[in-house]
Amino acid sequence: MIDELLADIGERMSKTVKNTSHELAVIRTGKASPALLDNIRVECWGEVLPLKQVAGISAPEPRLLVVQPWDQSTAEAVARSIDKSDLGLRANLDGPIIRIPIPKLSEERRKELTRHVRKLAEEGRTGVRNLRREANDSLKKACKEGTISEDREKRALDEVQKLHDSAIAEIDAILASKESEITEV
Repeated sequence: MIDELLADIGERMSKTVKNTSHELAVIRTGKASPALLDNIRVECWGEVLPLKQVAGISAPEPRLLVVQPWDQSTAEAVARSIDKSDLGLRANLDGPIIRIPIPKLSEERRKELTRHVRKLAEEGRTGVRNLRREANDSLKKACKEGTISEDREKRALDEVQKLHDSAIAEIDAILASKESEITEV
């Protein structure tokens, strides 16, 4: 029972860290990253599809993204979707490819982005803490019911705390990396 609980909580904490990492990756910093366009959806062929399914995305230069639609007829729809997004980017159609220059961030925008990434990281930490509390409650309940001994409960609580600390450290490292990326001029 304890092993399954620890495996489940470890997996769920890992998913929380991964989700937080993904949320932070799509925030525009001043540096080109294909992940910036992960949330873009394109209306083509009578459907709304993720950009990744319609085109290839690359970052050949630090301040430039290049999008190459698989089907040339979708290029205008892709460019329109990028322009309409809340990323503040402008797509330039250049024959079969779309070039997206990444402008430098103003100091005010950097501060705003820093606050935003800290908020997202704190939401991730809160998710990890909630999972720890849930696991601890399950262990304490099992001990009260006599399913596990107090010694096994104590060891399991320590393991849950280690999983928690590891997940929080990962989120903090991701946050530090993103903050330095944002403040880099």
